Amino acid sequence: MLSNRVLQPLIALLFLAGLAATGHAANPHYDLKVLSSAPDQVSGDDVLVQVLFKDRPIKSMPAVKSRLRQLEFWLNGQPIEPEIRAGRDGHEVLVSGLIEGDNQLELHHRRQGPLASVELTAHPITGPIFSGPQQYPFVCTVTTELGKQPLVDTDGDTGFPVLDESGSQVGLSKDCSIEPYVTFIYRTTDGGWAPLPDDGSRPADMATTTLTDGRTVDFIVRQERGTINRFIYSFATLAQPGDEPWEASTGNWNGRLLFHFEGGVAIGHSQGRISGRSLEPEVLKKGYAVIYSTGTRTSSHYNLQVGGETALMVKEHFIKRFGVPDYTVAIGGSGGGIQQYVYSQNHPDLLDGGVPQYSYPDMITQVIHIGDCELLEHYMDVTDGDNPKWWNTSNRSWLVGLNATDNYLDPFADAKRALGYGTAPGMTECIPAWRGLTALVLNPNYGQARNQELMQPPGVMNDVQWTHYDDARNIYGLDENGNPRTVYDNVGVQYGLNALVEGNITTAEFLKLNARIGGWKHPNDMVQEGFPYLGDFTPANFDPWSRRNMMLSPDGVTPAPRTEADIEAINAAYTSGLVFDGELNMPVIDWRHYLEEVLDMHNSHQSFSARQRIINRMGDAGNQVIWFTDTRPTDLSDPSEPEPLEEYNQTWMALEVLHDWITNIQQNPDRSIAENRPAEAVDACFNTDGSLIEAGDDVWNGILDDNAAGECTEQFQTYTTSRIEAGGPIEGSIFKCSLKPVSEALADGTYGDVSFSAGEIERLEEIYPQGVCDYQAPDQGRPAG
Repeated sequence: MLSNRVLQPLIALLFLAGLAATGHAANPHYDLKVLSSAPDQVSGDDVLVQVLFKDRPIKSMPAVKSRLRQLEFWLNGQPIEPEIRAGRDGHEVLVSGLIEGDNQLELHHRRQGPLASVELTAHPITGPIFSGPQQYPFVCTVTTELGKQPLVDTDGDTGFPVLDESGSQVGLSKDCSIEPYVTFIYRTTDGGWAPLPDDGSRPADMATTTLTDGRTVDFIVRQERGTINRFIYSFATLAQPGDEPWEASTGNWNGRLLFHFEGGVAIGHSQGRISGRSLEPEVLKKGYAVIYSTGTRTSSHYNLQVGGETALMVKEHFIKRFGVPDYTVAIGGSGGGIQQYVYSQNHPDLLDGGVPQYSYPDMITQVIHIGDCELLEHYMDVTDGDNPKWWNTSNRSWLVGLNATDNYLDPFADAKRALGYGTAPGMTECIPAWRGLTALVLNPNYGQARNQELMQPPGVMNDVQWTHYDDARNIYGLDENGNPRTVYDNVGVQYGLNALVEGNITTAEFLKLNARIGGWKHPNDMVQEGFPYLGDFTPANFDPWSRRNMMLSPDGVTPAPRTEADIEAINAAYTSGLVFDGELNMPVIDWRHYLEEVLDMHNSHQSFSARQRIINRMGDAGNQVIWFTDTRPTDLSDPSEPEPLEEYNQTWMALEVLHDWITNIQQNPDRSIAENRPAEAVDACFNTDGSLIEAGDDVWNGILDDNAAGECTEQFQTYTTSRIEAGGPIEGSIFKCSLKPVSEALADGTYGDVSFSAGEIERLEEIYPQGVCDYQAPDQGRPAG
């Protein structure tokens, strides 16, 4: 008979052999579940796990302690003593001591040997996990945002200077990391924030707040800040008097976790700025925890692969600090709304619901039509500037699709007239909302990062290519010349097609427009911008259209070149998830202020562009609710300064509805997301004071269908884009259209009842030698299937 000393190693060997053969634990009753991240996406040196017994967590702590007395944890072949704590859904086990790379965590019975095992892959807390080589040079902002010096992390000569207390340089930082730190603040009775006194006294102006469970507590907040994936993060939770900084008290946490994303447009190379939205009082006061990162703020960068990676890492570290939330919901406007759609598609376990505010489906498909804005404005001001049709502001919508109004005066109208150009008195949305975005996204010479003048060695920032394509070069790849591949394309686009069919422009005007509209130079061939972006106003430097970077007709007769995208880049945009393709894995309430009449860039049709993509992909849009709230100006007597109405924020109402929706989903997992919708989760529109105008499944009829206009459709006009006016679909996600011969377009009704003469047909074929857009066919760059 074999002794226990011999049997136990033998049992362990048999167990490991069984693991190698099956990938599963030898004991079917036990398993290890990773709570804080995917097992292969751990960042830092710790991980939060849970022991499952018969596929269920052990709920009560006495039962945990009783059962775990017989069990032990092994990490990489050595016994360890992890931290075991109570969680919201059973016990949680925090395991520390992971090494970078592959790790093996095992659960052993003290006498019988191994019971369960999980393989973990640990990555540096500075990243990356899956986004590829990180962007350098990278400019630190912890000094200006937090008053902290980054850690010295390089022996090289490139980086951000690190200073000691006397101001002397002690080294350089490439990754801008700081050690995490905690501060306590309180909400004042006048609605501000103030530092909590260190002596434990209660300030007279401390506000109280009522939690979702009905308790009234002092409004004290623990804010933890540090760096994750090189960006600045913030965890904000309600605290209690006397809490220690690293105690991570959860007594006033209601279990709901809110991720606050933010918008803007930037090209990276910066750690970014932290805003007051990291401390959102409207949800903190109810007991929510709020997490935030400058890496999920699109005014830091617009690489949503890096953004999604950062979001996963920030949530992971919150969970390791505070435990698993009941659910995670997001809010955020513009780029903050885009992130919700894109991350739901790419990382379905990150969020349980969201409120995308005045959102777009994604950023990269906006380039398709916003890249047309200055081309069309230049055509109407300069190339065809003597055509009186373009002196009428509203007529310009025939080409750009976006709203146009005389209620907002073109600030350069007088300058354009003085220089002999045409103009209209008012503006299209292209001017106040989108002017400069082409330069920012496409021109490698136009850009900078805050604090970049401090970078060493001097001149290290001179070679930065300030384009979206370079920001996401890991996604788009490089062409044969080593330049990032590009996705803007207007080959075959018939600008003003709808205006032609509707009789607003003549065949001669249509042909002139499309012969001379031109395209954008490759970023590698672009030059620096002029006034009003850079330099002084002079006739030679005046270039609000970025004309100097356009490809135009050399003689006014030869058709101007169009811009051609790289098929590989378009394919990568789809496959990487930069394009929101309609896969919505959570409930959302897409809410926006109605801002069309003030020419705000957050145009209203974007909610329906997202909806159509969802329908195309999933068959219906039951996961998405659309709400509009009116904010139209009340006084337009002075066109230079219309008076906007006070904005009512429907976000907080939406979060309450989402709470019920998510709770229903958790309680009824066999039902679909749409089947779990509460009664309040329905399309609606609201007055300026937040009162309901109308709600129901039919309120937006007439936008995506041919039904009679619904009540909200009647109240809130939506506009289009240049590509919709060129015959494209509302979803707006075709970068490079498939082409059909001009002869086919003439025969299939593309031009409606319009007739061309023989000479005009010849000219049409000269303008479109490759053919015209066939929007019934898929994008040439869309992956098959």
